Amino acid sequence: MSHEGTNIPSHPYYPLDIKLINYLANDKDPLFLISVFATGCIIILTTTILLIRKTNPTLPTSDFFTVLWFVMCMFPLPSHFQVHLTNDQGGFIHLLIEGHYTLNFLTLHQSPTVLSQMWKVYSLSDSRYLTQNAFIFCMESITAFIFGPLSFLLAFLILKNHPLRNALQTLVSTGQLYGDVLYYATNGFDEYVHGLTYSRPERRVLWGLYVGLNAVWIVVPPILVYSSMRASGKAFAALAKMERVLARNGSAKKV
Repeated sequence: MSHEGTNIPSHPYYPLDIKLINYLANDKDPLFLISVFATGCIIILTTTILLIRKTNPTLPTSDFFTVLWFVMCMFPLPSHFQVHLTNDQGGFIHLLIEGHYTLNFLTLHQSPTVLSQMWKVYSLSDSRYLTQNAFIFCMESITAFIFGPLSFLLAFLILKNHPLRNALQTLVSTGQLYGDVLYYATNGFDEYVHGLTYSRPERRVLWGLYVGLNAVWIVVPPILVYSSMRASGKAFAALAKMERVLARNGSAKKV
């Protein structure tokens, strides 16, 4: 329903006075959107598991789940979702969820595509995604186009037990944690300093979407950073020990 005499439709987002020109309400049921998202996750996880078993069947369990984590961090869209997920000419069939936001952030609130409708559901917990917020745009762009590809590269390095794995894992995980901390911090700052509330007051929205979908980025990355730092520390300790042994052997030969 629209306000009479204006082209600004009513909307369910907070603050209630934000202007969403030509806002288009979702026509897809939230359960349908969840099912599409869940189907995408299942396809990606299943494909990744089969690939791991084929390329490195002896991969340790911890590394197995780490590969799944970083593959899901990028979340490419299966190509057969093209018709259902986007109406854009040219069809970005392998676009990230964050990438979809970045490429459509100016018109996300007007878009009828399934991915846009997913974002409009999530925006009930953070309306900054519909108001061209500078921080959200920059953060999601970095996530999509820098940390996304690096996550795939990291998954490959883990499968190959590459020596650069832990360095890249520390870099990517630190970036993920930093981005999530800033995401929460900027929201909290606006609420407590400027009195701006971006989430609807319902508990299922605040805790289910805003907290539930983002808290994992506070929990998992520090674990992976610790794991990489520990592995790197052991490697440098072993190298130092080897250098001392070689030095002693060299001195003994001279005597």
